[in-house]
Amino acid sequence: MSATTIKNAAGVAASVSRTRARFGVLALIAIITMVNYLDRSVLGLAAPTMAKDLGLAAGSLGVVFSAFAWTYTASQIPGGVFLDRFGSKLTYGLSLILWSAITLLQTFVGGMGSLLACRFGLGVAEAPCFPTNSRIVGTWFPQSERARATSVYTVGEYVGLAFLSPVLLWIMHGWSWHALFVVVGAFGILLGFAWFVAYRNPEDSNWANQAELDYIEAGGGLAPVQTAATPFAWSNVFKLLRYRQVWGASIGQFAGNATLVFFLTWFPTYLVQARGMGWVKEGFFLVLPFIAAAIGVMAGGFFSDKLLKWTGSANISRKTPIIVGLLLASTIILANYVNGDALVVAILSLAFFGQGMVGLGWTVISDIAPKNLMGLTGGIFNGMTNLSGIITPLAIGYILAATGSFNGALIFIAAIAMTGALSYIFLLGDVKRIELD
Repeated sequence: MSATTIKNAAGVAASVSRTRARFGVLALIAIITMVNYLDRSVLGLAAPTMAKDLGLAAGSLGVVFSAFAWTYTASQIPGGVFLDRFGSKLTYGLSLILWSAITLLQTFVGGMGSLLACRFGLGVAEAPCFPTNSRIVGTWFPQSERARATSVYTVGEYVGLAFLSPVLLWIMHGWSWHALFVVVGAFGILLGFAWFVAYRNPEDSNWANQAELDYIEAGGGLAPVQTAATPFAWSNVFKLLRYRQVWGASIGQFAGNATLVFFLTWFPTYLVQARGMGWVKEGFFLVLPFIAAAIGVMAGGFFSDKLLKWTGSANISRKTPIIVGLLLASTIILANYVNGDALVVAILSLAFFGQGMVGLGWTVISDIAPKNLMGLTGGIFNGMTNLSGIITPLAIGYILAATGSFNGALIFIAAIAMTGALSYIFLLGDVKRIELD
């Protein structure tokens, strides 16, 4: 979008005092995103104790960590199709209640088989979350605010784990690992019912006045009625895959996601096994990288929107923070060459800060997706992205089983991050809306 269009959007808003209903919507999806990541990653907190109770070795634990991503990845396109067909409200509400119920069921697992079944189900249920977030931001926000909006809901990935991990560890050691799944699952079910009561599309909102709707529309916001009944066709998938923007963004996000998956799955085990920390010290050091990542998310979004305002260039404003973030994520390899716990966690925090900036990739998808295929485009993007959720836990489990050390795992993560930076530099091309026939 040109600088002139952005200024026109601001001009529409200036003539009449507009409401800020879009920020209430943003707060709601940020909370849901926080719960989404708590549900998928609470297993990582429980793993050191849970693995002993269930008799899971490192290789088996890697399979369990990876299992979520198998069905999560496979369900991205079906989830995107469901989203384009039935809209954001129904898709998100059903998804949230179902994944929270499956989290609750993990309380009762008795071995690897039942645990795998729950992780498979969780992957299916959570699949529509980020395509729906992207669609809601594309609907409710003008382009000039989308990067910051994306960073706000994306920060939910980290805030819950940053500030709740010590509490959840306290619950686990005070009662048992079973209690973690009860607390997180029950809260999500209640939140799902609240979603059905609270969410409205812009044209149905009781809180957004016409001035706000005009401002959103002038800035490139989309009316969901245009996309609610789009039929699925494989030809659209193949058409989208012919665009370098889809591949470049997906490879970059795959790389950033590899770092994220390490922190969501193996990081607590790394602190216990590789660094010999007890649960109190573990809880303290768990917080710091997640806080750094949350700051990285916000910094990336703020910097991107500022660059867009200054330059009028989507290429400069969207690519630059992500490339910098991926380069910072690759510094995780330095943790192999230092000994002090504080210095190790400082390096890991810097790497996770960089990964947080890569969350801006969803803004890129909001900017390039065809207007009537935002769900499908987001599904393809998230599907390719989350192949790293399959590969990374398995690779780390294999490396750990073969070498007895996490050193090779950190080298693996750093190499993938560098690959992602190269994808954004050389493959992505122009950040602009794809127009399909």
